[in-house]
Amino acid sequence: SEPAARGRTAEALEQEAATLLDVLTDAVTGVTDGGAIHERLGRAWGCGPRGCDLIRRALVLLADHELNASTFAARVAASTGASLAASALAGLSALSGPLHGGMPARVAAMALEARRLGAREAVAARLAHRSWAPGFGHPLYPDGDPRARALLGGFASPASLEVLELTAQEATGEHANVDFALLALSEALGLPEDAPFALFAVARCAGWTAHALEQIATGALIRPRARYVGTRPEA
Repeated sequence: SEPAARGRTAEALEQEAATLLDVLTDAVTGVTDGGAIHERLGRAWGCGPRGCDLIRRALVLLADHELNASTFAARVAASTGASLAASALAGLSALSGPLHGGMPARVAAMALEARRLGAREAVAARLAHRSWAPGFGHPLYPDGDPRARALLGGFASPASLEVLELTAQEATGEHANVDFALLALSEALGLPEDAPFALFAVARCAGWTAHALEQIATGALIRPRARYVGTRPEA
């Protein structure tokens, strides 16, 4: 098992964080390799220099996003003195949920339906059943997700996804978010079906370990309180 984080030097922890990211990249690519993370992913997925650079851009844009669910989970684990690997695993567990790292798969399902039935019909079906279209809108960005703009501005989306983006934006008034951008990037580069999640996980692992290191340095245990709001029992 990995050693607990407390009582170790910052240098030792930073080295372990780098090793964690290295091991996760090896797990994604299936190859024990050296070099920059984006180049290793690109080589494994058959990308040329331009594709590798777009992967680099995605990794940078996804590495950190304040206290999202997975990052908070990683910080809570780190606050207990758990190992960095355990903290990253806590983050990965939260990321696996369908409302977090699983969102690109929902966007892919809508895109597949759009190709089969038409973009307007696919969006209308999502709005009828869920009142929202996956891949569009973000509570933190009422004027549009800047990460999506930065990523989508670097390549031409497949024509079917361009139609879907315009249709969904017209129907909902919401702009494409980073989940849609990840799917568009994956399809534009011909990446494997699970590439959006893999990109998300590898990128965010860097953020999780950075947050964990910061939390460890505080020495504080994260222990939120709860307030009972149910019916008060009879005396």
